[in-house]
Amino acid sequence: RPLFCYARGVEMSKAALQAKEKILQDEIEKYRDLQKEFQKAVASRNQLDAQLTENKNVKEELDVLEDGAVVYKLVGPVLVKQELAEAKQTLEKRLEYIKKELERYAGVLGDLEKKQESAAEKLGKLQQDYQQTMLKAAATR
Repeated sequence: RPLFCYARGVEMSKAALQAKEKILQDEIEKYRDLQKEFQKAVASRNQLDAQLTENKNVKEELDVLEDGAVVYKLVGPVLVKQELAEAKQTLEKRLEYIKKELERYAGVLGDLEKKQESAAEKLGKLQQDYQQTMLKAAATR
């Protein structure tokens, strides 16, 4: 009878170890997905930063122009004449939109950072639990 219990205990340890390993692998995959999502959001934010800088430079150029100056807008491969006031108004709307998007991305990145921290903490606990289960399995052999 003691031999049967020992064999049963080893079998349970292997099953527990495999179950914990599966959970650990799933959490690692979730963490990697969070990292990819974070990197994608950072790239989008950086692109918005570049657009903001470019549009601010254009605004500075338009502010120098006198009323009635001829302004052209690139539409596909064609330059189309546009009123200076209309160009300034369009540019202001674009700047406002970009700023709002940057604020939104700041929130998104903050949320993703919190999720990553939480996932990393959970992953650390799961790794410790997995290692303890491995030690217990090795001790019963």
